[in-house]
Amino acid sequence: MLGIIGVVWGLGGVVLMLGYAVVRLFPVTMAAFEQPLQWYHWVCLIGFVVFMAYSEGYRGFQQAFSPRVAARLKYLYDYPRPWHVVLSPLFCMGYFYIQRRRRIAIYILTLGIIAIILAVKLLSQPWRGIIDAGVLVGLTWGLVTVLVSTQQAFSATPAKPFPYAPEVPDDAPS
Repeated sequence: MLGIIGVVWGLGGVVLMLGYAVVRLFPVTMAAFEQPLQWYHWVCLIGFVVFMAYSEGYRGFQQAFSPRVAARLKYLYDYPRPWHVVLSPLFCMGYFYIQRRRRIAIYILTLGIIAIILAVKLLSQPWRGIIDAGVLVGLTWGLVTVLVSTQQAFSATPAKPFPYAPEVPDDAPS
């Protein structure tokens, strides 16, 4: 039962975090289109959306974050610990009980994202909306891939296992 609670809370927390960001960014992105855009705005918009779809959506979420979240959800289901369940969204995102090198990278990435968010808020429209459009595409891609990866992790079989590791410390049961 503890494992089920951890999975529901962990997946729910990650989905709510990504969904909240998508909902908050949507009006800011749409505000960029309230004025006529010049040709160079459109070039930047299309280029940045494609760039973010690839770098954030595909490389960041689909290839790294989402499979790791799914693998950690499956690990949490199989080996529930009370504190991991209580903090399962943070556990699933890799903020603790993960290999030291990965944990450092996650904290650095988080600080970098916060700095970029603060910097982008200083931009005027339509530039802020153009950047947020790319981020919106990446986050939406991420939200979908978290759900797909989780489904794949929980439907894996011994004959066809989920090919991603939860990256827990070496002393963890496996």
